[in-house]
Amino acid sequence: MLAALLALAGPGMALAQQAAPVDGAVVPAAAAPTAAAPAADAAATPAKPADPTLNPDGSFKRAPTPGVGQPIANAIGLQDQVSPNGRDGLWLHNVMLMPIITIISVFVLGLLIWVIFRYRRAANPVPSKNSHNTLIEVVWTVAPALILLAIAFPSIRLLANQYKPAPANAVTLKAIGNQWYWSYEYPDHGGVSLTANMLKEQSEVGKGDRFRTDRDGPRLLATDTRVVLPVNTPIRLITTANDVIHSWALPAAWIKLDAIPGRLNETTFTIEKEGVYFGQCSELCGARHGYMPIAVEVVSQAEFAQWVAAKGGTMPSAATAAASAAATMTPEAATVNAADAAAVTNDSAADWAAGNQGN
Repeated sequence: MLAALLALAGPGMALAQQAAPVDGAVVPAAAAPTAAAPAADAAATPAKPADPTLNPDGSFKRAPTPGVGQPIANAIGLQDQVSPNGRDGLWLHNVMLMPIITIISVFVLGLLIWVIFRYRRAANPVPSKNSHNTLIEVVWTVAPALILLAIAFPSIRLLANQYKPAPANAVTLKAIGNQWYWSYEYPDHGGVSLTANMLKEQSEVGKGDRFRTDRDGPRLLATDTRVVLPVNTPIRLITTANDVIHSWALPAAWIKLDAIPGRLNETTFTIEKEGVYFGQCSELCGARHGYMPIAVEVVSQAEFAQWVAAKGGTMPSAATAAASAAATMTPEAATVNAADAAAVTNDSAADWAAGNQGN
């Protein structure tokens, strides 16, 4: 009988041990870790930093510089270049091609005028019957060959530099053409993705909708989202399209690369000056082909790292360090270090910016 009473009293004692009074309330002991878990998760999840390129109201901090990186009314010539390839191309155009074309055009025009007057019927009633002149034939064969040879060396060098493989520290930008807007991806930075549409004029939008201002950029060139790239850093541009052929063009950086469905085209460039630069689709792609502008904001390397963090991405060095640590970390250590993830990311981003400062 005593054993039976002890057996019946056992469950009641166990239930009493599982509950403990806390400020006059009974809380199950097993529920305490569950209630503390959300607080631990909140402490381990860092707050997303603010976008350094935007004001609190969502407008762009950096305004374009008039006449820089955009067309100029009534201007003749190419835009000022902000990349090494652009400077080489501008030199080739202004110093070699334009003078050669001008000299040849003036020479041919003068030759035609001289022939018209010198050998007209009134001045030359008896025409010459000569059909060959060895000296003239040698000149008109050798001279064009020498001209083409002089043009070939700098032009082939420029072409090779445009398609030189990107170095290891290059930032990859994937531009995807759509009818009729551009979307972008940063494959090396945690899958950051953007969609950029043209900003319409105030008279073309409804009340309360966003419209273009002078701070956004010129008419038909301003976008609601800008592509952000670091200064003095090689950029690996990859283009493709989802529907028809487009072309990603940024004149101030000497860039024009077709975006073809089912194919990846690639080129490399470096922008050496901070600022805002504009371009647009340069391949006839449909009814709204003229409404696919491109806006690129070039910032310092430290600001670019902050922008990547604000978009939820990571710098390549931070991602590599995190992957290596996760591969060797025990579950207990991973739990302890979760709260330090934000500090590791920020430090790695700063190190990346410092390491690329001289490139």
